[in-house]
Amino acid sequence: MRKFELIATAAFGIEGIVADEVKELGFENVKTENGRVTYEADEEGLCKSNLWLRSADRVFLKIAQFRATSFEELFENTKKIPWSRYIPEDGEFPVNAKSVKSKLFSLSDIQSICKKAVVNKLSQSYDVQWFSEDGDKYSILVSILKDEVTIMLDTSGVGLHKRGYRENGADAPIRETLAAALLRISRWKKNIPLIDPLCGTGTIAIEAAMIARNIAPGLDRKFDCENWKFITPGLWKRVRMEAYQAIDYDTEIQIEAYDLNPRAIRIARENAEKAGVDDCIHFQARDVKDLSSSRKYGYVVTNPPYGERLMEEEDLQKLYEVMGERFNMLDTWSKYIITSYENFERYFGSKATKNRKLYNGKLKCYFYQYWGPKPPRKKKVEVE
Repeated sequence: MRKFELIATAAFGIEGIVADEVKELGFENVKTENGRVTYEADEEGLCKSNLWLRSADRVFLKIAQFRATSFEELFENTKKIPWSRYIPEDGEFPVNAKSVKSKLFSLSDIQSICKKAVVNKLSQSYDVQWFSEDGDKYSILVSILKDEVTIMLDTSGVGLHKRGYRENGADAPIRETLAAALLRISRWKKNIPLIDPLCGTGTIAIEAAMIARNIAPGLDRKFDCENWKFITPGLWKRVRMEAYQAIDYDTEIQIEAYDLNPRAIRIARENAEKAGVDDCIHFQARDVKDLSSSRKYGYVVTNPPYGERLMEEEDLQKLYEVMGERFNMLDTWSKYIITSYENFERYFGSKATKNRKLYNGKLKCYFYQYWGPKPPRKKKVEVE
């Protein structure tokens, strides 16, 4: 199979998490940069990247890289690319652009120049002057950083956070990709009890259940590259079938998700059912002030309100005080809380073991980590 250079984009702060996922999938020459992870993979790897990467935003296929400080250089270098290797005569090829700290900064001009170059090249290849663009989509991204141009094809289409289970939402949701990254950062394992006491529409609990069940996050959605002509026919079907066969239905999972809002709990149950994990999670309308557990060890991972338009600051402070009181009663548990509120630790009542800056969309947040004691290892019983 052909080797490609792929680029998995990521929210700032979780590039390392995405790089770890890429390595676990067995890909080579993995490099981590700001907002992206580059690596080598074949056609099968391209498919698996879209199906299995839990924390990445999108997967791009790198086509070319060159320097350009004028529109003439941009046009000529874009035209040099053998576009007919990738885009068929009926392919739809919209061009998107972004530019940072570069002489070429007008996004509309960058898009227009590159579109013209691609049309010019494809006209030579297919001996036609007009393209219907009514076939499969081959979205082109032109990214310019410090005059270095990278041209890519978007293999994913809709962002990878769109798993397909969260059609219904509530106020201030957390992206599925970030929820998966938080669980990864916390080092939660499927055999450890997990509670989200402010679950909203259930994203953290559902992502945890999908991890525990080994359900590929992209299993129930479509990707732009599924029908691309240069991908071996039948490959996507085989990779999807392998993913279905990898699901673990036997592991015992202890995940609980609570929220004060009964409507949010109803939506969370519906989302869990769409994700195929409704049997793994105990949902209940319950106030965080009633949080308790009979289990000795476990994890709390949660995304409480931040005060961004949803709550007055005084109410937010009271909520964090209640969280501190109830969470501290689970003194052998580990607790992980993401919030954009700068004074969280003050009202929660204790300083975090570790704090990590992350972004929920464009909102700067902090992931406060309170590490509990490690559970004692179970002693092996020797059979005579």
